[in-house]
Amino acid sequence: MVYVTLSNGVKMPMLGYGVYQTPADETERCILEAIEVGYRSIDTAQAYGNEEGVGSAIRKSGLPREEFFLTTKIWITNAGYEKAKASIEESLRKLQTDYIDLLLIHQPFGDYYGSYRAMEEAFREGKVRAIGVSNFYPDRFLDIHHFAEIKPVVNQVETHVFQQQKTAKEYMKKNGTQIMSWGPFAEGKNDYFNNPVLKEIGINHGKSVAQVALRFLLQSEVILIPKSTHKNRMEENFAIFDFALSEEEMSRIEELDSGESLFFSHYDPKTVEWFMSMV
Repeated sequence: MVYVTLSNGVKMPMLGYGVYQTPADETERCILEAIEVGYRSIDTAQAYGNEEGVGSAIRKSGLPREEFFLTTKIWITNAGYEKAKASIEESLRKLQTDYIDLLLIHQPFGDYYGSYRAMEEAFREGKVRAIGVSNFYPDRFLDIHHFAEIKPVVNQVETHVFQQQKTAKEYMKKNGTQIMSWGPFAEGKNDYFNNPVLKEIGINHGKSVAQVALRFLLQSEVILIPKSTHKNRMEENFAIFDFALSEEEMSRIEELDSGESLFFSHYDPKTVEWFMSMV
């Protein structure tokens, strides 16, 4: 496994396993299979409704807690100091752990400043080893980074070959924040798995399109959390450490970047209204 040392000194695996949209009754099985494959970093969230499955699987694995790196996120319905503080305790209970390795604010809506204060408090109390944000575009990221006492060490954002977050990465790197990808396969959008550039490069290395895409992000210093409910896919996604892309191949993939989201934009009023409808 390859690790990155976050700006606060905590080591985090560059490759983890995500459980977004994994049904609650499937989560335990999926996590146990991912552990068998070799994954030790698990990414969940309050909004996913499967923190309990993650916690149960970690306990049933029989491995020491310190071998795992657990990430979860505070949802917008828990925004604000008091609600966030209570939700952290709830996440700890569901995950069956005394501490969370990485805690993020899931979306930049509601009283996320209050949420961040609760996270800073949890960090000081040893309930959280590292704190950060998710889906914070450069403007909001710079704002919270400037005013936070404990700087965000991670920003998890949509990142894949068609949205490489070049501008956002520039500001994150400048401020000591590690970029983390959600949606590394863009959920198959843009006919992702039939892209001719990725297919050609994959053939050259005897690798799949998925493996080439993940390797590109890994060499771009992006933390990855690909998700699959099938063990053979988990194994495929894990097998990206035995080859490397050349500078020419990296450049060709960089040219696929559109610089735009394939999902939503926080600058779109309709998107914001949709998020607000949940509160």
